[in-house]
Amino acid sequence: MSNPRKSGVLLHVTSLPSEFGIGDFGESAVRFVDFLHRTGQRVWQVLPLGPTGYGNSPYQCYSAFAGNPLLIDLQRLQKQGLLDEKDLSPGRELPKDKVDFDRVVEFRTACLRTAFRRFQQGAAKKSSLDLASFAKRQSYWLDDYALFRALKTAHNGQPWHHWDEAVRRRDPKAIAEWRTKLEDEVAYETFVQYEFFEQWKSLKAYANSLGVQIIGDIPIFVAHDSADVWSHQDLFALRPDGRAEVVAGVPPDYFSATGQLWGNPLYRWDVMAKDGYQWWIERIRASLELYDQIRVDHFRGFEAYWEVPGDAEVASGGRWVTGPGKAMFLKAREALGEMPLIAEDLGLITPEVEQLRDELGFPGMRVLQFAFGDDPKGVDYQPHNYPRHCVVYTGTHDNDTVVGWFNSGLGEGTTRNKEQIERERAYTLRYTGTDGRQIHWDFIRLALASVGELAIFPLQDLLGLGSEARMNMPGTAIGNWTWRFQWPQITPEIEHKLKDMTDVYQRTVATPRAESPRRA
Repeated sequence: MSNPRKSGVLLHVTSLPSEFGIGDFGESAVRFVDFLHRTGQRVWQVLPLGPTGYGNSPYQCYSAFAGNPLLIDLQRLQKQGLLDEKDLSPGRELPKDKVDFDRVVEFRTACLRTAFRRFQQGAAKKSSLDLASFAKRQSYWLDDYALFRALKTAHNGQPWHHWDEAVRRRDPKAIAEWRTKLEDEVAYETFVQYEFFEQWKSLKAYANSLGVQIIGDIPIFVAHDSADVWSHQDLFALRPDGRAEVVAGVPPDYFSATGQLWGNPLYRWDVMAKDGYQWWIERIRASLELYDQIRVDHFRGFEAYWEVPGDAEVASGGRWVTGPGKAMFLKAREALGEMPLIAEDLGLITPEVEQLRDELGFPGMRVLQFAFGDDPKGVDYQPHNYPRHCVVYTGTHDNDTVVGWFNSGLGEGTTRNKEQIERERAYTLRYTGTDGRQIHWDFIRLALASVGELAIFPLQDLLGLGSEARMNMPGTAIGNWTWRFQWPQITPEIEHKLKDMTDVYQRTVATPRAESPRRA
């Protein structure tokens, strides 16, 4: 049996360098895979790849199944004869250090619409039969999603519960009429998804050929303004007018004294159970086609979730409601076989949540930034207490960077006071046995040296960046998800140190087969 110990890097695709305002599936993605392979890393973890909506958050997508059009490699479309240099040149003026989402959306949407027109005119090297075959294979979700996006455009971007009543309620006659009326727009959305999945499949195959696996992410909840909720209204707790009756969140926690109000509509688990959780099974099935392993976000919500009235302004007035437990996972296992899932078991974790995770056999998560504070649960995050069957993180996309956490108040924006922070800083230095000047490497070493089967660190920590490189501040809707790196930041010294440390703790990438597929 191959060595189960491995390590990798957490980096969302949007954070990759590119000439066109946002990271995509192009040459920088290939170059990043090559970097992982050279340094012995066996995992690339990404955030959800869905089409982002409110706040540009990958955890608030227009679909739990579709792909984000912004990630499509435009230069590959150019090679296919669908774009030319004149189409691409405006994108070269977009910022390189941050994602300016408004400008990126405008530029890339214009390019994709141009590519679609040329595809219709027969300019592509691939046949439209390929597109038709894709649409048939993905019809479970694609038919509704493409129409949803076309309808959203026709209704000036308004949320679906503000649309004309007949189509909001999915009256069959209205749906048929709108589908005919918006035929070309539906075809455009289908084409975009085809290009997304073709490109991602090619990139993943290249990574796998070098022994690098992809870990993806399934957010437990979906956005209210999504094709999923519009097309499966019976599965969600909605009012007659389509508004959410109750929504998701978490009670007061490490990040917020009033809790976090996420606003996602909650599931009607009793209704889902009647058909054997088919929607969830299809969702997991689709994710297994995209990723080698899947992190289940907010796993604790399957044991019990925080229910907040739909019109609440803060989450603190919610209540715990019992979730479906292992019933959904057992049904999914019957349909799909063993599933390579990781339980994101962070937050207020009870013995019942731990029992559910362990009964299902899923590894949980250990985050080093939670290891040294006053919380009694912190001992579970200290390396000397780790089980082997876990995933170790220096931090996640919701945390500050390790350097920012250590130098700027150990987690600015948290609910701790100054005295707690100073105690935490002092204990961190005692535990690591260092002076903290390279605290990011101290944490990476702790993660790699631990008995945990998998160690993951955000690229920001590998680069030793501060709070300016933070990806997300939980509980805030503006200014997140914009960070990007540039290739000169990954120096030969960083590569050498990472490779050496990975070798020392025996997590080096397995030798790949001799021939690697070349990407088109």
